[in-house]
Amino acid sequence: MDDERITGLFFARDETALSEASEKYGAALLRLARRLLGSREDAEEMLNDTLLRAWNAIPPARPASLGAYLAGICRRAAFERLERRSAQKRSAELVELTAEMELCIPDPRSGAEADESELAESINRFLAELPAEQRVIFLRRYWFADSIAEASQRLGIGESKVKTTLFRLRKRLRKHLESEGFNV
Repeated sequence: MDDERITGLFFARDETALSEASEKYGAALLRLARRLLGSREDAEEMLNDTLLRAWNAIPPARPASLGAYLAGICRRAAFERLERRSAQKRSAELVELTAEMELCIPDPRSGAEADESELAESINRFLAELPAEQRVIFLRRYWFADSIAEASQRLGIGESKVKTTLFRLRKRLRKHLESEGFNV
């Protein structure tokens, strides 16, 4: 079933929307949640939580891309769960990803002038200007939390190219954000 029909089911408050969304996006959401949380059981719980949050958000939200919308809900929910855990229990991979992005993204707790939506819009503009391959590398690493090896394998390129591209993209993102007035 296509996204528009599934979204229509959400708007009609038809519970079939949940099973259709799960059938279409469940496997990808489970992979994402498992990668972020490190446990199959937590990932399964996160899938259910994601679908519940989508049920409560649609309507009034009408996502342009249901898959991306659900992935965003899943990521936010997973990071909320990780914040509730102690920092010592976080996976090394997430600590590494956080450390990489701390070098080019302002800390929202640092009293940055702009709100989170302005930061998100700025990052989206940055991503829109990138060539497709660079954008995919960036998103695989920082949105889907792929390891360097997974991104390399998925894209059919060497790990060194992925690492180099990510390093350069982080530097460019930092310059982009500074040029738009963010204090990085």
